[in-house]
Amino acid sequence: MSLVKSISGIRGTIGGRVGEGLNPVDIVRFTAAYATQRRAAMPENNKIVVGRDARLSGQMVEQIVCGTLMGMGYDVVNIGLATTPTTELAVTGEKAAGGIILTASHNPKQWNALKLLNEKGEFLNDAEGKGVLAIAEKEDFCFAEVDDLGHMTNKDYLPYHIEQVLKLKLVDTEAIRKHHFTVAVDCVNSVGGLAIPAILRAVGVENIIELNCTPDGRFPHNPEPLPQHLTQISDLLKSGKADVGFVVDPDVDRLAIICENGDMFGEEYTLVSVADYVLRHTPGNTVSNMSSTRALSDVTKSHGGEYSASAVGEVNVVAEMKRVGAVIGGEGNGGVIYPECHYGRDALVGIALFLSYLAQLNIKVSELRRTLPDYCISKNRIDLTPDTDVDAILAKVKELYKNERVNDRDGVKIDFADGWVHLRKSNTEPIIRVYSEAATMEEANRLAQSVMKVIRE
Repeated sequence: MSLVKSISGIRGTIGGRVGEGLNPVDIVRFTAAYATQRRAAMPENNKIVVGRDARLSGQMVEQIVCGTLMGMGYDVVNIGLATTPTTELAVTGEKAAGGIILTASHNPKQWNALKLLNEKGEFLNDAEGKGVLAIAEKEDFCFAEVDDLGHMTNKDYLPYHIEQVLKLKLVDTEAIRKHHFTVAVDCVNSVGGLAIPAILRAVGVENIIELNCTPDGRFPHNPEPLPQHLTQISDLLKSGKADVGFVVDPDVDRLAIICENGDMFGEEYTLVSVADYVLRHTPGNTVSNMSSTRALSDVTKSHGGEYSASAVGEVNVVAEMKRVGAVIGGEGNGGVIYPECHYGRDALVGIALFLSYLAQLNIKVSELRRTLPDYCISKNRIDLTPDTDVDAILAKVKELYKNERVNDRDGVKIDFADGWVHLRKSNTEPIIRVYSEAATMEEANRLAQSVMKVIRE
């Protein structure tokens, strides 16, 4: 069993002994700790939003979380099956003290998680997250007496989310409607099955081919939207049945795009393409994390803006975006953050902006991809055991490559003249992620393997 506590929330495998997984006792403990932290931060606000993806464990976790929040004296707005960005928008829509998203994002079915939001619908920062963990560790919380118990109301916030997307000036529904796109979608049998066809119809797409859109949590393939997991939709595109394919993860904050010929657009290039569109109309600065492609920097500079890199993690990207006044940002895993809508990764926003750009250009998806700077990223991992000394590994790498440009702000990133390698401990899994980028996939793999070989020696 696993239980991972980080700025990304409380994530664990369902079941097991107390303290070793995401079981009812631990769910209560961390929910109560979060409620205590929110009470201190927002003492006059008595409302919390809860939304969940379609995981098999979702209903169980939802009932425990909502019950615990009411037991802590909070009124709960339960928005049920909802994407992560929908839940984020619901927090501000309800003027709530915060929100909890019940999702383990791209993790397999045995995982679930509590993602914790502040009153702005944004993830708790490092200090706030550590505060929650400290309260949970001490079990320093007090439940409400009977007259002070909270109440629960149920609402559907998807229509509101779609309304906010349609209000965006750069969403060109007229151009999309005139283009008569046929769009294939793979929603991995989670909440994307509700949200993605709905946003497509709203922006003017009439022909939708739905794959795995039943929100029952029975993932038909590994839910992380990587090329090796997307053979079904890729084969469909190869048959010439659609103009573009979209794939989302279970909570719909990541967006992968498939070209009309079945080729992968490249998860890294979701943000790059949308940023290129946004910057053409609203020049400015951009942000992505240190593990993201150089292509965003190239595109930003071509439009006269400045690019900044943050530490990995949405909360870090958002903080840097606010610091530099970025007009768009996100992460190389298909996460698009467009402040005109809200400060959160949002596949609905990404789809609406991408289709607007594609329709205006009146070219194929593969042709759009060829207009962007071309880099290849290799994504590898090193599995950890309980006795693995990650700090020692990173220190060893830093020392061995001290003559190169080394950045240790988030793990260790080594910048070479013709590429880079970034090693960091995952916030969501017991692994070290090893990302590398170069002009070709062969060279990117070579860079990664050379560093991983050093680690193993």
